[in-house]
Amino acid sequence: MNDDRRFDFAELSYAQVEALLHDARATVLLWPIGSTEPHGPHAPLATDSIISIGMCRRAAARLADDPELRVLILPPLPYGVTRYTSAFVGPLHIEEETLHDMVTDVLGSLIAQGLRHNALVNNHFEPEHVQTLHRAIDTVLERTGVLTGYLDLTRRRRAEALTDEFREGGSHAGQYETSLVLAERPELVDRELLASLPEVPVNLAEALTAGHKDFTELGMDRAYNGSPAQASAEEGNQSFEVLTEMLVEQLRALVRGTGGRDDAGLYGQI
Repeated sequence: MNDDRRFDFAELSYAQVEALLHDARATVLLWPIGSTEPHGPHAPLATDSIISIGMCRRAAARLADDPELRVLILPPLPYGVTRYTSAFVGPLHIEEETLHDMVTDVLGSLIAQGLRHNALVNNHFEPEHVQTLHRAIDTVLERTGVLTGYLDLTRRRRAEALTDEFREGGSHAGQYETSLVLAERPELVDRELLASLPEVPVNLAEALTAGHKDFTELGMDRAYNGSPAQASAEEGNQSFEVLTEMLVEQLRALVRGTGGRDDAGLYGQI
C-alpha cells in the first residue's frame, strides 16, 4: 500500500500553497476520480477510487525530485455517474450535471488562484461518466483558456498498453481491477471468496458501446466480469507501473504545453 501523505494538497497550509506559486518548478495537481459502486462480491465499493489514488501517489513519488515539476494530490472525488449497477445495493449515483458542475467549479477555483496545471485521474468507465468529464474539461477551457489534463484509459491506444483482460473488455472487478486493489489495499479483498469466483466472459466495452445499461441483463449478476480469481498483487504492481508511466508522460506534456489531455473517444461520445 502506498500511503505517502507528503503529497496531499489539503494537508498543506495556505502559506505553503502560496509558496508553490513562486516556485521554479511547475506544480501539477492531480484529482483522483472514481465511484462508489459494487465491484463483485469480493472487492470494495471504492475499487475505482483506490486505483485512481494509487496512480496519483505513485506518480507523485516518482516526480518527487524532478527538476521540472512537482505533483500534489487533491482530495478524491469518490462519486460518479453510476447507473449500470443500480440492481445491486451500494452504488452512490450523482447526475451528469452534478458531476459537471463539481468538476468545473473546483478546477475554476484552482485556476483563479494561479494553480493552472491540473489533471483528472479517473478509473470509473461508465460511458456517461467519461463523457461528462470530457465535457467539464471543455467547459473549463472555454471559460478560462486553461487546459486540464486527462489520461483517458478508454482510448484504444491506452488500453493496448495494459493487460489482455483490460483490452478484451473484462474491466469491472475482474482480474485487472482486482489485481490493482490487491497491490494497493489487499486487506479489502475477500481472498477466500475470490478463489471461488468463476469467469464471466462478458466484453463490457462492446456491451456498453452497444447501448446496454444494466449489468444484470448482460449476465453480470454478481457485478463483475472477467476472471477475478486469477488476480494477483504482482500483476497489480505491473499494471500500476504502466499506468504511472503513462500518467507521468501526460503530466510532462501538460506542463510543456505539448499535450496532456486525451481526446474523447467512443465512450466520450455516447
